Amino acid sequence: MLTRRHFVITSGALFSAPIPSALSAAPTSNSANWAAWDAQVTPPNYDPATSNPWGFNPRFLPQVVEANAGLTPGDIHVDAVARYIYHIRSDGTAMRYGVAIARGSLYEPGTYTVRRKARWPTWTPTAAMIKRDPQLFVQYADGQDGGPTNPLGSRAFYLYVGNRDTYLRIHGTPSPGSIGGRASSGCVRMAMPHINDLYDFVSPGVQAYLYPPEDTVTARS
Repeated sequence: MLTRRHFVITSGALFSAPIPSALSAAPTSNSANWAAWDAQVTPPNYDPATSNPWGFNPRFLPQVVEANAGLTPGDIHVDAVARYIYHIRSDGTAMRYGVAIARGSLYEPGTYTVRRKARWPTWTPTAAMIKRDPQLFVQYADGQDGGPTNPLGSRAFYLYVGNRDTYLRIHGTPSPGSIGGRASSGCVRMAMPHINDLYDFVSPGVQAYLYPPEDTVTARS
């Protein structure tokens, strides 16, 4: 379990003010539909730094920020207080995006490994989700095919502890208005164009650090 003491000792205030620069954009279910679905969820004339048809706080738009020394390139850090996800880059910077985190006790801080990732993944609710809200989830007990209305959205990173799938994901969401809030049943949500941009830069095997929502250090910006 990650604690504030762990966070402060290992990395302090991780990230500084944004660095002006260009941002990049990048391209599981029926792969024949992927390109069309990507186009469907991407705003017209999409510019990662300015496009915001969802109307969330502009601070949740993608930005390049400086990362403190000592952080491993490729790793992911989720600041649950500020609602940011950071992807550490090899040049001493990080890409920062806004996220939504899970409701209440469903959010699980910890250190995880991204063991796999998927484009337009299928989604199956866990047994706990079905038990908690059968009217909403029992219809998907056998899984829901990928697509723009799928709860995992356009991309997903699968979080493991050792060889155990935790069923926690970092994923796109068909409800981008939730970014900045607490909305999910355990996962970390991103706007679909943002996770599409990030997807090709995250390699299986990297670490994902999910910090506690009530006791962490946020970005300085």
